[in-house]
Amino acid sequence: MANFRIEKDSMGELKVPADALWGAQTQRAVDNFHIGGRPMPRPFLRALGLIKAACAQANAELGLLDPARAESIQRAALQVADGQFDEQFPVEVFQTGSGTSSNMNANEVIARLASTSEHPVHPNDHVNMGQSSNDVIPTAIHVSAVLEIQERLLPAIAHLREVIERRGAAWQDVVKTGRTHLMDAMPITLGQELSGWAAQLAAAEARLRDTLTRLRTLPQGGTAVGTGINTPEDFGPRVAAELARLTGIEFKPMDNLFMGLASQDTAVEASGQLRALAVALMKIANDLRWMNSGPLAGLAEIRLPALQPGSSIMPGKVNPVIPEAIMMACARVMGHDTAIGIAGASGNFQLNVMLPLIADSLLDSIQLMSNACRALADKAIAGMELNRPQLEAALARNPILVTALNPIIGYEKGAAIAKRAYAEGRTLLEVAREETDLDEETLRRLLDPAALAQGGIQAGMSGAGG
Repeated sequence: MANFRIEKDSMGELKVPADALWGAQTQRAVDNFHIGGRPMPRPFLRALGLIKAACAQANAELGLLDPARAESIQRAALQVADGQFDEQFPVEVFQTGSGTSSNMNANEVIARLASTSEHPVHPNDHVNMGQSSNDVIPTAIHVSAVLEIQERLLPAIAHLREVIERRGAAWQDVVKTGRTHLMDAMPITLGQELSGWAAQLAAAEARLRDTLTRLRTLPQGGTAVGTGINTPEDFGPRVAAELARLTGIEFKPMDNLFMGLASQDTAVEASGQLRALAVALMKIANDLRWMNSGPLAGLAEIRLPALQPGSSIMPGKVNPVIPEAIMMACARVMGHDTAIGIAGASGNFQLNVMLPLIADSLLDSIQLMSNACRALADKAIAGMELNRPQLEAALARNPILVTALNPIIGYEKGAAIAKRAYAEGRTLLEVAREETDLDEETLRRLLDPAALAQGGIQAGMSGAGG
């Protein structure tokens, strides 16, 4: 018994580890939930601490909480937010769907840290004053997601985009064979190709920034069912204002608190934007893998940095490990999006009942995408090199350049020339010189890959798709 102490709650007494800062309700959750073994993530705990500090400030301003207790609660809550007591938050993700166990975990830890002999602090009556798990946990989802997106994800996307833009600018005039359906197509420049990647990332940034306008609205103040029972009407706005002061982010109260408790549509939206980013990163990673394939039997257009041996049995083999790791991270984010969609649809009447899963999945997706962007930028794209001889050789053999002659000789004649050039292993210029009345100078001008990469009818663009 020396390793335990006795705590009591509304359901009776139970043993709690002697050195634990949590109390009876947290211990019941520890005893009840052994499903995933994954505790709530650090960004979520940070948000919980910030919210508890902001609520204490709001209650003090409203004259509902005495200054001494409010100050001690704020001090302890900010310590929680800073990560000083993460080991005191053992409750796992797969718990009660409202996240009540995590809310009470925070209340109990903060109460114990804040209590003094002169001013004892109660988890429910003081730390949780004017609050319910039903508005605290949805607020924590929004606050944690906003902080992670603004502080980690958006800078990481911008970093990757800037690296791609820098490499693209350096290779703006490097002409290569374009590909559609994985088959040879009209030429483009490597700079143009990379500009497509950069544009995908810029669009992802824009979509996330748009979603942030809704994530910054908070349902705090709705308490149990959205009516705001047991809290003053201006409590929520005061909490949002204090959170804005603590974080430097413009948090605002939600217009309709019933929506904020009953649904998680904004979290679902944010997850959808993360899925779109994952799709973009997987496309870029796959392009890199194809362009790097070889070095003899593949495209071998680029060389990615050699980071580690690629095989336990084949000496000298080097694989595109970073793009592969990125693709797995993207697959996980897509899976999280499915889970969040199901969870978002799992509310009944006045409360969603999969809040911890939404929080964990959303924050994991943000972390994965943040780290993936930086790894792709720093360990793959920043150090990749061109195989210019391979690019030039493939371009010189490309029979699809005949597309430039379509406006002059027609599609059917062009197709016949391309097929003959391919079948005989000859250059397009040689066959076109024999099959048309165009002189070599004209053909060289019309079939100039650099000019064709700029498009337009003058470069021989037919306007056909495919």
